[in-house]
Amino acid sequence: MTSGKLELHGITKSYGSRRVLDDVSFDVAPGRLTGFVGGNGAGKTTTMRIVLGLLSSDSGTVTLDGTAVTGDDRRNFGYMPEERGLYPKMKVLEQIVYLARLHGFSKADATTRARALLEELGLGERLNDNIETLSLGNQQRAQIAAALVHDPEVLILDEPFSGLDPLAVDVVAGVLQEKAAAGAAVLFSSHQLDVVERLCDDLVIIAG
Repeated sequence: MTSGKLELHGITKSYGSRRVLDDVSFDVAPGRLTGFVGGNGAGKTTTMRIVLGLLSSDSGTVTLDGTAVTGDDRRNFGYMPEERGLYPKMKVLEQIVYLARLHGFSKADATTRARALLEELGLGERLNDNIETLSLGNQQRAQIAAALVHDPEVLILDEPFSGLDPLAVDVVAGVLQEKAAAGAAVLFSSHQLDVVERLCDDLVIIAG
């Protein structure tokens, strides 16, 4: 699997008179981990939502391999929002299988993928636990599995390391590095500059 290069060019976004993004341009290359840092309110989440088509920009373009990103392209994107979006009453494995099936995998395939990914993320003992009974760190790992289970070409993660203990950070980092090594373009935001410094091939800083 190789992804194209994701490019943002001249992205601008205002809410009323407040300009949240002002001419933001950068690329996320396939096979590389790109860190996205900046203070609270700098516009990281807004930028990610524009890439995902959840928000529209006032001007500028988002392209993949030089052509405008379409809804079909976005089906091959994986997204982990900062606010968690899993069903609290559903079992961990069942939830990730369900999400894989939404992406068109057969039940058998979805189950194999979900199980392997959850085990890799250290949730092998928790497959039949309800999401709401998991610690916050384990809920976070499940959320990462949800973003990865369909083997996305472009991966966009909003604060994937927040709330994880150092051991869990290493596990998640290893999984993301593996995805990048397989050719995915990976963009993640983080407040943890030590993690960013250790992990990133490329760095985007957004300020003011």
